[in-house]
Amino acid sequence: MTTITLYHNPRCSKSRETLALLESNGVQPNIIKYLETPPSADTLTALKDKLGIRSFRDMMRTKEADYKTAQLGDASVTEAQLLDAMVNNPKLIERPIAVKAERAVIGRPPENVLDLLA
Repeated sequence: MTTITLYHNPRCSKSRETLALLESNGVQPNIIKYLETPPSADTLTALKDKLGIRSFRDMMRTKEADYKTAQLGDASVTEAQLLDAMVNNPKLIERPIAVKAERAVIGRPPENVLDLLA
């Protein structure tokens, strides 16, 4: 069985719910507390590809004050700038992100992770 990795923030209710859902389905994920151990630019790029999304913006917390303060919603902000913002301020990364092999899902809602168990 392939291991599931969970990019987790224990202070986030959705992240805790996602972890509990995985555990209730017999999965003990490899947990990465991404605020303590921020992912590199290469890791974030790989996550974007595994999520199957087109823009880094789709994996960002767009309602976060730091997102608004940095004006990251502006259409002129490049993908490289979005990536750099997440590397330097990991709280901008949407949470949780669950990864299994070459697939990933954002656990919003937490039930999204069940797709990785099929």
